Amino acid sequence: VQLQASGGGVVQAGGSLRLSCAASGRIVSSYGMGWFRQAPGKEREFVAAIGWSGGNIRYADSVKGRFTISRDNAMNTVYLQMDKLKPEDTAVYYCALNSRPVPGPGKFGYDYWGQGTLVTVSS
Repeated sequence: VQLQASGGGVVQAGGSLRLSCAASGRIVSSYGMGWFRQAPGKEREFVAAIGWSGGNIRYADSVKGRFTISRDNAMNTVYLQMDKLKPEDTAVYYCALNSRPVPGPGKFGYDYWGQGTLVTVSS
């Protein structure tokens, strides 16, 4: 399985970006997927997860109300809409494929990871 994340860039605080993660090599419609991020000098942290059918959505407290995860199984793609961006959202964002239809908490069960896309939010 290959996961290709895209959509990162530089945006001013308060702005929006939409990340995409396209999967190839396997149809991922039966599996949960997630987004994580890693800021410089920090550990990789959970951002959002979505179940195989588009339900069972969870968010980190730091992004609730600002980020929206979604998926298009016909396109084998998961998205992360990021609104009201803050400088502390600056990080490399990674998508990941879970081995289960509904991801559990944290990083458990994510067997495949994309290469990451950089999001920089300027103040």
